[in-house]
Amino acid sequence: MASASPRRKQLLAQIIKEFTVCPAQGEERTDCSLPPEQIVVELAKQKAKEVYRKNPKSAVLGADTIVYFEGKVLGKPSDAEDAKRTLRSLSGKTHSVYTGWCLMAPNAERSGAVRSDVTFCKLDEGFISEYVSSGSPLDKAGSYGIQDDERIVKTYQGSYTNIIGLPVEEIREQLRKIGVQTND
Repeated sequence: MASASPRRKQLLAQIIKEFTVCPAQGEERTDCSLPPEQIVVELAKQKAKEVYRKNPKSAVLGADTIVYFEGKVLGKPSDAEDAKRTLRSLSGKTHSVYTGWCLMAPNAERSGAVRSDVTFCKLDEGFISEYVSSGSPLDKAGSYGIQDDERIVKTYQGSYTNIIGLPVEEIREQLRKIGVQTND
């Protein structure tokens, strides 16, 4: 897996028993004017290709997640104030979460993106301050984790695990297609 995300590691462990985490080190570059599906696939491909070049006999999974809101990409916040601004802007509104994935193996290269839509609860300032001070939003696209607190998300449509950072259902299916043994 070409990612250092602890959440992706936990999710991938639901699909396959043994894997190695080998995070891509390169700088992520993409054209943010592209559609969100293309942005995340491009970033996932960059990660997968970098790690696959070093491990050409392995199957490598790269993934990247963004939050897309009102025509803008929301990545990880730059600091606590940025996280608070982001949470205020998402409060009571709906946004989309896109995770791009790329699988590279000796016999295959596959990539795609999964979209889930998320509607936030109305968040008050006290909750936003408390949540940001926990530190949890600082390493997450959109400044939140759906799994962090039930007071954040009112409803969602699509894959729950995609919102966390890896669409388990899609990745399981794609791994099977390239001949990787899954847990079930």
